[in-house]
Amino acid sequence: MSKVLVIGAGTMGSGIAQVIAQGNHDVTLFDQSEQQIEKGKAVIEKQLGSLVKKEKMSEEDKQATLNRITATSMKPTGVFDVIIEAVPENKEIKKAVFQDMESISDENTILATNTSSISISEIASYVEKSDQVIGLHFFNPPIVMQLVEVIRGQRTKDSIVTESKSFIESIGKVAVEVNEAPGFVVNRVLVPMINESIFLLGEGVASAEEIDKSMKLGANHPIGPLSLADLIGLDVCLHVMEVLYDEFSDSKYRPAPLLRKMVRSGYLGRKTQKGIFEYK
Repeated sequence: MSKVLVIGAGTMGSGIAQVIAQGNHDVTLFDQSEQQIEKGKAVIEKQLGSLVKKEKMSEEDKQATLNRITATSMKPTGVFDVIIEAVPENKEIKKAVFQDMESISDENTILATNTSSISISEIASYVEKSDQVIGLHFFNPPIVMQLVEVIRGQRTKDSIVTESKSFIESIGKVAVEVNEAPGFVVNRVLVPMINESIFLLGEGVASAEEIDKSMKLGANHPIGPLSLADLIGLDVCLHVMEVLYDEFSDSKYRPAPLLRKMVRSGYLGRKTQKGIFEYK
């Protein structure tokens, strides 16, 4: 893939761009905010610098990776082979982004969304090239997590699925093909577990530390569910639960009251330095 574009230079977008560049692809990282672009570039340089310090990458490879990334707040032009949207989980924002994506694509371009919960088929309805829209769901942090869910929408054509899986494998990730369903695979299983852990906390069954310790030592999880909630973002967890609840109308997917309360209070996890736990 000679031309790859990532839209959104936040945590996910900058991480995805880094992974693509480390996979020997040239990538353009675009964000309307110059401040966000500078922040994204700084995060990428810091992450690569850490790999050099740990002797997992040479200084030469670090510079080569940085040279493959073009970070800009100038609206991209031309035609791209792969376009990955990594903007906030807001349907109106995604609709505007996808309509812009369509203007810089051809009949073979992969039009991908990194959404964690929104219907791929609904996103595809925003554009005329609906059969080229697919979900490429990276996990946080993209530079560490090996899995990418390749999500087929109702109209996604086979060639786009095949090319998407090949692209994901070319950047050293593991592609798992998923048919569109609420929450896909990982979030359908993972986020309700996190939600139930927040129920336990809200009911005073155990402290946050004890809940996390129980799951780490009792279920052999590498990170406790509440720490993971803070890493993902409590607002993202709430959004996923709301999607599952709306789609299935099943009470087992009702969001925990404490989760709603914390999101309303602006305590979203690591990104706000306070969530279930405090971060300094």
